[in-house]
Amino acid sequence: MHWSVNYKETKMKTKKVLFYLLAGILTGCVPSSLHPLFTQKEAVFDEKLIGIWAKDSNDKETFEFTRASNEPNNKAYKMVYTDTDGKKGEFDATLGKLGSSMFLDLYPDGKLECNTPDFYTIHLLPVHTFMKIEQIEPTLKMAMIKSDKLEKMLKDDPNLIKFENLEGRFVLTASTEELQEFMKKYSNDKDLFEGIGDLKWVVPNKPAAAEPNDIPKQK
Repeated sequence: MHWSVNYKETKMKTKKVLFYLLAGILTGCVPSSLHPLFTQKEAVFDEKLIGIWAKDSNDKETFEFTRASNEPNNKAYKMVYTDTDGKKGEFDATLGKLGSSMFLDLYPDGKLECNTPDFYTIHLLPVHTFMKIEQIEPTLKMAMIKSDKLEKMLKDDPNLIKFENLEGRFVLTASTEELQEFMKKYSNDKDLFEGIGDLKWVVPNKPAAAEPNDIPKQK
């Protein structure tokens, strides 16, 4: 899994590469996958997620969600992550439900600064990262997979899910269907997921009109 990306070390080599910005969210440890977690069939849209979220109104680290398209059948989001230094990373985001749990699939939108050499960028492989959405109201609670826990699980059972060990970095290579089965099985494992704190809706956006079927039913 292309995880355990240390942002402080990485930015010395890849300052211009926006898809590494998310690695700064949790001290640099971000489990990732070559394949997405959802197909269009599992994708859902919830307008309550739209807005800018932070720990408080003075916090410079924010997550901004907007609707990617006004087309009623398009359930994708755009997510912009801004760190405490004001640096931004833009992602295509898909919300989906697996069993009783909600997850967010993030994928870098590929925007690079104009002075990044093409020869350098062709060596970079964008990957998917997954966040568990524990709740949206009254505060947004998101959790990410603990890289050290997942690494131990894969070392203890190499057949648990398909992956490649690339010089100490584990890259999940399992199919979308296999990833979904894994997430369903371990979604309630509190040792595997680590929350990033309660986020408040500090700046709401005016949401685009949503179709009634877009919003998942609460059980």
